[in-house]
Amino acid sequence: MDSMKGSDTVELNSGLEIPAIGFGTWNIHGREAVSSVGTALDAGYRLVDTARIYGNEREVGQAVGQSKVPRGDIFVTTKLWTSDQGHKNALSAFDESLERLELDYIDLYLIHWPGHDTQRRLDSWHALEEIHGSGRAKSIGVSNFTPEHLRELAKHSKITPAVNQIEFHPFIYDRQIPTLQYCKSRSIAVEAYSPLSMGKHINNSTISTVAEQVKRTNAQVMLRWAIQHSTVPIPKSAHAERIRENLGVFDFELTSKQMHALDALSGHDGKSTLPFYVRLLK
Repeated sequence: MDSMKGSDTVELNSGLEIPAIGFGTWNIHGREAVSSVGTALDAGYRLVDTARIYGNEREVGQAVGQSKVPRGDIFVTTKLWTSDQGHKNALSAFDESLERLELDYIDLYLIHWPGHDTQRRLDSWHALEEIHGSGRAKSIGVSNFTPEHLRELAKHSKITPAVNQIEFHPFIYDRQIPTLQYCKSRSIAVEAYSPLSMGKHINNSTISTVAEQVKRTNAQVMLRWAIQHSTVPIPKSAHAERIRENLGVFDFELTSKQMHALDALSGHDGKSTLPFYVRLLK
């Protein structure tokens, strides 16, 4: 039986350890962001995920600074937005994120989307390699990269991404299998954003049936499914009860039959929950 908790970790190829579950902050702003991150840290989360484009780095940094949890025990991730790509721009954008967060270093810095321009993408990665070399980003990685993007990056880089953060939930499972397989072959950890499909499918009858069988909530079942596919899920909520509830996924397991039933949901209205950004994948 898996006995991990929110403070337990998965080892990255960088040698750093990342918490086995994270707290997402997309679309949470102002006092609500400070409060939600504080609640998450109090509940036991040790991974907090933000991004420049989320517009809440200051609030996330404030919550981290106010927390009784030592900074060294908190794993902070932020991301380089597409318009900030390019070597010089990426260096400046990182400095600005660090300033907004009011931190001395970032645990994980990601390229948020691959974007359309191959050279700008590579230049951005080379900037991240420099930042990593300076010690201001303990690990570096990417987000929304396909195997094609990762293979291309491997040809022109010194450091293998520690993480690829992708959308991952049962309804797009088939689509993400090639990325999961490639990342596994290169020891790239996979983080799962939108693991609850932004609530779009959470009341699906198959998920509800499995939840009844294991006596858990539908959300806990979806998160457990992501964990058993060797990903680090990053659920997001602004509600204290749900924030705490989402941590309750390390004291039970889904059977192979239950996993297969959830896998089979792939393709059932399996559109990305972020259709506006799909164009940024290319």
